[in-house]
Amino acid sequence: MEGASGKSDGGLIVRASYVSVIGNGLLSAAKIVAGIVSGSFAVVSDGIDSASDVAMSVVMIVTAKIMGRKPNRKYVYGYAKAELIATKILSMLIFFAGAEMFVSALKNLFSGQERVMPGMLAIYVTVISILCKLLLSFYQTAVGRKTGSSMLIANGINMRNDVIISLSVLAGLFFSFILKLPVLDSVTALLVSCFIVWSAIRIFMDSNTELMDGVKDVSVYQKIFDAIDKVEGIRNTHRVRSRSIGNKYMITLDVEADGNLTLDQAHELTMEAERRIRESIPEVYDIVVHIEPFGTHPEDVYGVK
Repeated sequence: MEGASGKSDGGLIVRASYVSVIGNGLLSAAKIVAGIVSGSFAVVSDGIDSASDVAMSVVMIVTAKIMGRKPNRKYVYGYAKAELIATKILSMLIFFAGAEMFVSALKNLFSGQERVMPGMLAIYVTVISILCKLLLSFYQTAVGRKTGSSMLIANGINMRNDVIISLSVLAGLFFSFILKLPVLDSVTALLVSCFIVWSAIRIFMDSNTELMDGVKDVSVYQKIFDAIDKVEGIRNTHRVRSRSIGNKYMITLDVEADGNLTLDQAHELTMEAERRIRESIPEVYDIVVHIEPFGTHPEDVYGVK
């Protein structure tokens, strides 16, 4: 059942990635062409940002297929953490796209060339882009939450940022027309590039927790303790460790029980402990329970007690 669910999640991730490729590809082409025709550097920059989204989606498709591979002797925990590598790649793509936009906007701002007012086509395309990006953002985020995919959620956040970017471009175009100051188009592009760079840094840092074998939601530990408290015959739960594998938890813990128990009785206690934890935390990859006699555990050097 778990395997079937994983396969289903992988299919949803791939499908969402293909939707992202097609949607962003069309938007990117439309904005770049409209920006060139209308003479809006901000719209061209927005189009380049959408082009980077296409590259991100291609990375996501490849990653989703890698994540679908079965565990083997080299990767006994499977390939779920390939998603972290992809998230890092996505953040760097976003960062370099933003940095390139920043440099280009600065050059355009101080080029000294005669500036012309952007055409109305730039506004029409930007409005359509905002509506389409909103739909794509909601879709990517929804599928990401359903599958527990940090990669899709990051892409959804990026698309939400794209909406803010396009709104900034629209505002820049609006004030350019109202105030008759075409230089505002370049200023808008500069501000947009700064926002993109900051978004990239946030996505990069957010993926560090799982990469460092941490958990984002530390309340998982209290759920483990509460679950073990329901098991009669076990006490002093200690050295509890949890890390993420994909969207699931790998849990390891030590407990104490009567040293005179038979092997079968000790095994029954550990199975009951596992069952209680799974009831409290459905997103479990695996659980390892180490049982030892009362009063014999060593000094805790790691884990939660």
